[in-house]
Amino acid sequence: MTSFFAKLEARVNDVDSLLCVGLDPHSKDIGSDDVKTPEDKCAAAFTFCKTIIDATLPYAACYKPNAAFFEALGSQGETTLERVLKEIPSNVPILLDVKRGDIGSTATAYAEACYEHLKADAVTLSPLMGWDSVAPFVTESYAHKGAFLLCKTSNPGSNDILALNLANGEKLYERIAKLAHDWSTSSGASLGLVVGATDSVALANARKAAGEKAWILAPGVGAQGGDLEAALRAGMNSNGTAMLIPVSRGISRAEDRAAAAKELMVKINETRKKLKSEEGSSSGDAIQPYQKEFLEFSLSQGVLKFGSFVLKSGRTSPYFFNAGLFASGAALDKLGRSYASAIMAAPQLVDGKGGVAFDVLFGPAYKGISLGAVTAAALYRDYGIDVGYAYNRKEAKDHGEGGQLVGAGMTGKRVLVIDDVITAGTAIRESHEMLTTIGAKMVGVVIALDRAEKRSLEDPVSAVQAVERDLSVSVTSIVNLQQLQLFLEKSPDYGNDVLATVKEYRSKFGV
Repeated sequence: MTSFFAKLEARVNDVDSLLCVGLDPHSKDIGSDDVKTPEDKCAAAFTFCKTIIDATLPYAACYKPNAAFFEALGSQGETTLERVLKEIPSNVPILLDVKRGDIGSTATAYAEACYEHLKADAVTLSPLMGWDSVAPFVTESYAHKGAFLLCKTSNPGSNDILALNLANGEKLYERIAKLAHDWSTSSGASLGLVVGATDSVALANARKAAGEKAWILAPGVGAQGGDLEAALRAGMNSNGTAMLIPVSRGISRAEDRAAAAKELMVKINETRKKLKSEEGSSSGDAIQPYQKEFLEFSLSQGVLKFGSFVLKSGRTSPYFFNAGLFASGAALDKLGRSYASAIMAAPQLVDGKGGVAFDVLFGPAYKGISLGAVTAAALYRDYGIDVGYAYNRKEAKDHGEGGQLVGAGMTGKRVLVIDDVITAGTAIRESHEMLTTIGAKMVGVVIALDRAEKRSLEDPVSAVQAVERDLSVSVTSIVNLQQLQLFLEKSPDYGNDVLATVKEYRSKFGV
């Protein structure tokens, strides 16, 4: 049998839409206050849903009926839901919103009700009781069915539990996303995630944890205030898909439901096209959720400051970045995750198979030592990628095992060098010389901030560009000066004076 996600992908391709249309017969929408009998209420609910299906069929990737509104109709509610679902053509997926969360025979009974009686293709589930509560819906006789696990929902109260920090530093919702990936891999189950469009950072983190193939249902666009562009930017995979935008009231309460659905579909596709265009651009001006989070965190830690600062070059800069102030366990953990995100977002550093194009992370003494350690740990924890880690001493050790190099062997290996910033590039050039001497190949450099400013009138390239030119390696940064400016343009927390000074500095010294 065709799996749920294969059926969904076929439908998405057929209609070129990521719009998921909700079927939620609220009592106020079906005029139940004026309806006298249960039969009349059920008839009104059926008519309400059927007219939505008829109006939106050309634009819907799938339909998402919410079982609660049918159960509220009383004993005839399930029969009404069955009638509604029979109005949906067989090639259009049905995602039944039930949010079940139980185990054993109870979960099996819920699955039977959803699949045998209602003929749904997939369901929403709460995974907080673990695999035992998920398996009955997606294994054995229901292996072709699918499920979306509640991961980080769109309501503000979701932070009370789903955003809790676990002992290993990850958020609970990130753990759920990883489990969805692991369960899908180990059992062959078709599992997606529910992540609210109201939290683009959670969307980006969930996407990283769950991988490229996972489908994400992102409620919250429209009535709950979710930003469509931010949500798509954070939640889509690299192919610009694997994400559904569910909308209920924005369509059901529109004067012209067909026009409302078409407008939403077109808006989603235009945004997808825009983001794809940005991805193909070399301007470097787009800012990703992990970069925004990094800048916000750097500001909160005092690592990034705005004001007037005299640099070694003698220039007066409107901002200053001191990575040495990432000085706690929590701060270093976030820093490592930011580096890992930048690495995984750089095409030249990944191999296209979920892995990376290097074998060892090397951190030059002294700042690079801790940076390499926390980044190697983050790559393993967040992406399951285990790379070697090494660093050097400033002076050779004359006792014990001796030598200047510590950690993973690098001879014959591909090495990625990690540092905080490149000012003159001296440490990077020294690292390149040392790695070449031992027979290692430097394949790139990753830094926290690229100031992207000219070194001098005589050599009007940046320090980063000079390293790339002289050593024939690429340099990847978590953020650069262009993205800092974009961050300020979109942030309500900084006045026009700060933005103006950064713009002026970039205009004068930027590359």
